[in-house]
Amino acid sequence: MTTTLDAIARPGGGLAMIAMDQRESLRHMFDLAGAGRPSDGVLESFKRDVASELSDLASGFLVDRDFGGMRLLADGLLPERCGFILAADALTQEDGGPVEETALDPAALADATTAGVAAIKLLIIWRRDERRAQRVALAEEFIAAAAERGILSVLEPVVRATPAEVDAGTWNTEDAIREAARELSPLHPSLYKVQVPLGGTGSPEEQRAASEELARDITGPWVVLSQGVGLDRFADAVEAACRAGASGFLAGRALWSDVVGAPDVPAALRERSRPRLERLTEIVDTHARPWSEA
Repeated sequence: MTTTLDAIARPGGGLAMIAMDQRESLRHMFDLAGAGRPSDGVLESFKRDVASELSDLASGFLVDRDFGGMRLLADGLLPERCGFILAADALTQEDGGPVEETALDPAALADATTAGVAAIKLLIIWRRDERRAQRVALAEEFIAAAAERGILSVLEPVVRATPAEVDAGTWNTEDAIREAARELSPLHPSLYKVQVPLGGTGSPEEQRAASEELARDITGPWVVLSQGVGLDRFADAVEAACRAGASGFLAGRALWSDVVGAPDVPAALRERSRPRLERLTEIVDTHARPWSEA
């Protein structure tokens, strides 16, 4: 039997999920926070702390396999009502730089057959370049792989300009986000994870209007991610998106980025991150469109 989004949803059908699948980008965040170059063990410990302190408030928890993600499942650190989402993407990324390209990770797909895995996630770097058709095919392969395993597919396109667009001054992030949505969401992933319109900036009215415009280009249930959105702006962005038809959020940095490098990570998570997640969950319960109505 195919899993439904109830496996990663709140009782009312909204989605309030934590992203903890950052890999080398998380290591770089420790560098930027002045905490030095962390070992793999430090990264794994940070992920376990986030799971231990926050997952009871979340409907889903996204993690990678590279830094102990599968051990979270094996050790039972997530409550039963928090669905386990496994990152299935292999990342091409220079040290300290952004992810440039992705592919499906065969090892993650093998792990996805483990009991308790509710969903897999794929990051797609979307560009208007010669590899565009290949990325569409990759998304189709990913969605089919999830369906074959009877689990959910969470597709996460992140748009990037080509050098030619930068040189010509023709790049518009908002147009690209909507174009990617028109191209990829009709492939029918279980869930479409999308960048926040306007990067979370602008007035509430502007954010709502941009979210409604984006919603018209998305097929199926969708949630917003938090990368690039200020800590103090994400809650308002989630509310605007939910009022426009989103089913919630799948976010990492907006919850815990200022905890990276803290001397007492569990205490900092309880003091800073937990209240944020409580507020976001309340927004989802109040304003999100249930996934089943999308």
